[in-house]
Amino acid sequence: MKTSEFRRHLKAAPDHELRFILPDGETIAAHAHITEVGHTTRRFVDCGGTLRNISSCTLQTWVAEDFDHRLLPGSLDSVLGKADVVLHINELDVEVEYEHGLLSQFPIIRADAREGALNFYLGTKHTDCLAKEICVPAQEEEEACCSTTGRCC
Repeated sequence: MKTSEFRRHLKAAPDHELRFILPDGETIAAHAHITEVGHTTRRFVDCGGTLRNISSCTLQTWVAEDFDHRLLPGSLDSVLGKADVVLHINELDVEVEYEHGLLSQFPIIRADAREGALNFYLGTKHTDCLAKEICVPAQEEEEACCSTTGRCC
């Protein structure tokens, strides 16, 4: 989900309970704080030698002992408005950073508002070879990019 769509959902339900639902159906604690709104850019060279850039809006969550704290969608939208100075554009993919044993980032894949709650459903991220046309010959597409027969690694 892009930042513009994310903000539209926040504006449409400013006083609802805010919920982030993990891929396994569990919910990030309602008293979680959004401690950072960041424009994250990752620059890298893929295994085929191509320079790439990936940018996203990262919302870092933190669950503290403040059980009475509840962040409402309208408040989060206000924070995102202040973050425009670092986000610069409204078409970044939004990811939620959450620590539960391991620090993970989850893309927001969809949202709905029902029964007084604004629900953001989180998906999973996966690794992939971005240079398959170089690394994986057509007849060997089922082999990993960096297999012993791959040409890029």
